[in-house]
Amino acid sequence: MLGGLMLPSDPHLRPWMLFVDGENLTLRAQEIAQKRGIQLEHGPYFERNVCVWIPSFDARRSLVGQAPIPIQQTAIRAFYYTSLVGDEQKLLAVKTSLWKIGFQSEVFKKDKQSTKSKGVDITLAKDFLGNAFMGNYDVAVLVAGDGDYVPIINEVKRLGKIVYVIFFEESGLNASLRLASDQYFRLDDFFFDEWQKHLNKATPSSED
Repeated sequence: MLGGLMLPSDPHLRPWMLFVDGENLTLRAQEIAQKRGIQLEHGPYFERNVCVWIPSFDARRSLVGQAPIPIQQTAIRAFYYTSLVGDEQKLLAVKTSLWKIGFQSEVFKKDKQSTKSKGVDITLAKDFLGNAFMGNYDVAVLVAGDGDYVPIINEVKRLGKIVYVIFFEESGLNASLRLASDQYFRLDDFFFDEWQKHLNKATPSSED
């Protein structure tokens, strides 16, 4: 189940951090939205080819419902990694937008829209591993679909940490990444149901 909040009644709920490969998430979300006939709306939760998130959903709020190791209601920190083609003003605008919904972001500049920034993968891996080594979390929640993250997941697990992976099944999920996780959570239906609700509120029916 996605979107269910764990009530903070159990003092043993595990501290966790969220790591989002926003570059990959955005491209896959756009692809699936097109197939489903959903037009993602530019605004605080979407910048084409740059970033996307769940409307009205704070970044630190748990996307993990029932899981083997329950986690706290709110993340210690939520990281978002992406890249864009543009100047410093656009970069700052994107970072500000992500900060307003609860993310600490790393946004890299690139020359071409079609290329993937290596800075995203490298910086996510550095933060993922670094925070594990320093004992800053017990559980890592990774929103990504790329098999390149399998080695860092295995390394973090060797440190005794738990890793949950969340991503779209319809597009871009690497089978090895799913199997490397302690548990996988499907994002597709929850993500697009919330977007559809958001779009319906923005464009009320003619009967209203």
